[in-house]
Amino acid sequence: MTTTNPRAERIRLFAQPVVVLVGLAAVLGVIASGPLDDIEQRNINVSTILGLTWQHLLLSVAVTAIVVLVGVPLGVVLTRRWARPAAPFVLVLANIGQAAPAIGLLVLFFLVTGATGFWIAALPIALYALLPVLRNTIVGIQQVDPSLVEAGRGIGMSASAVLRRIELPLAVPLILAGLRTSLVLAVGTATLAFFVAGGGLGVLIDTGDKLGRYSVLVTGAVLAMALALLVDWLGALAERYLAPRGLR
Repeated sequence: MTTTNPRAERIRLFAQPVVVLVGLAAVLGVIASGPLDDIEQRNINVSTILGLTWQHLLLSVAVTAIVVLVGVPLGVVLTRRWARPAAPFVLVLANIGQAAPAIGLLVLFFLVTGATGFWIAALPIALYALLPVLRNTIVGIQQVDPSLVEAGRGIGMSASAVLRRIELPLAVPLILAGLRTSLVLAVGTATLAFFVAGGGLGVLIDTGDKLGRYSVLVTGAVLAMALALLVDWLGALAERYLAPRGLR
């Protein structure tokens, strides 16, 4: 990914995880060093924190996998000449999915299925996070210089070869930018998974709020925020190092 100030970008990529981890350690250290009652001890301990963080990560990974497996192929299909008329309608549906409150999608999916658990949280969150990848895939392919496509066809490339060797590589920076946005959305929205027994760090936030234990609430909120910032950092690394070298 090309940046206007490569040195500043390198410094940011180095500093961001350090600042996040130091800040997280400081907040958790202050909370853990104070007197904790029985409820706080049951929620603020290594085993519980690691377990809920792992659930949150698994949920975020599942959402990201769904978004990539659906958003990129669907975006590619909608750039083909025969499917272009359907693109506005699909984007409207994706926009509705993101514009609707995330908690509303979770509750609606729960009411329709009558079930709870991991996938009942993952699927509506994936719908909520789908738009950036879908839209950026479409825009990235549409912005490829038509002369390059024609040149590929002129040397005998098939339509699939042009897509694979010209269009998708040139669209990668925009697709990665969309994926980065979707990742952050997935991590943030996953805090609502506890509403449908999906686990994650939202359990700490909910417990702390309902029981008036603000140390538990702050722990969950800070962990979720730190996780989102670290995922954003990983997305920035992907944008920088996975894009074609000539486009960075």
